[in-house]
Amino acid sequence: MSSQPRLVEVRKNVLKQNDVVARALRQRFRGNEVFAVSLVSSPGSGKTMLLERTLTQLRTRYRVAALVGDLATENDAERLARSQAPVKQITTGTLCHLEAVMIERALEGWEAAPLDFLFIENVGNLVCPSSYDLGENLRFVLLSVTEGEDKPLKYPTIFNSADVAVITKMDLAAAVEFDMAALRRNIEAVRPGMQIFAVSAKTGEGMAEYLGFLRSRQAELRATTLSAK
Repeated sequence: MSSQPRLVEVRKNVLKQNDVVARALRQRFRGNEVFAVSLVSSPGSGKTMLLERTLTQLRTRYRVAALVGDLATENDAERLARSQAPVKQITTGTLCHLEAVMIERALEGWEAAPLDFLFIENVGNLVCPSSYDLGENLRFVLLSVTEGEDKPLKYPTIFNSADVAVITKMDLAAAVEFDMAALRRNIEAVRPGMQIFAVSAKTGEGMAEYLGFLRSRQAELRATTLSAK
């Protein structure tokens, strides 16, 4: 007798419970005017470097913090701490993604609030995180120029579940003969109208536009929250 129906039912229950916690987190963030952003990518995309630069540049005007997911080490959290923003590691063990309950637990008793921005760096993976809502306002999917222009076609689910695509390591684009036009076509084929930013955390290319977008969305959240009071 096949166990497939049972496995499907368990998965549905897990995702349902995750969504319940995620909705509570989203309401909590909104009530506290915290703009939450999750970052998803495959390993080696430059996600941690981009987040370090993001925290460093935003913290001069905003209260920022980050939660960092990893299977085993605290290397990324230690690296992000150089930004001087509050950072907390979430070690997942064998899980290849973060879940809403992990975010909920990580926030308990953490001395990071109140915040303007909370960044959540997911485990390096373009498959598992696509199914798990973390209560974020926006989900960014990152793709480096060294990974190839066909990633959106290979991993359509994560591009469909994300709100914004960030193309990283643009300083290497010429060296690897990266075709931005082809990538844009592939993203458009999977997620029409998706917002795209092309950046280099190393040289600063595209960072002003990317950071400006974050600032504008946080301001929109604050204005919406104030009008509702």
